[in-house]
Amino acid sequence: MSSDHSLNIRLFTKSYCGWCHEAIDWLEDRGHAFENLEVISNPAAMKELVGLTGRSMTPTIEVNGEVLADFGVDELEPWWRAKGFDKLS
Repeated sequence: MSSDHSLNIRLFTKSYCGWCHEAIDWLEDRGHAFENLEVISNPAAMKELVGLTGRSMTPTIEVNGEVLADFGVDELEPWWRAKGFDKLS
């Protein structure tokens, strides 16, 4: 895995969420280190998710302060590129 010194990646997930597992796979396949915050077993993470987005939908990713909420993995790559994260990793 790469060290991703310039990327701070936090992924809010639910263990039973298929889209969440796809997002995890997407990040892992590209060698990105990330913090997985499973919101069902972690009430503090759920509170933070709701504070960030105003809702409890997952997956939600926060990268260097930029947030993409309630996405499918097909939306992740275009967002990632539009934010320029592909140039940082």
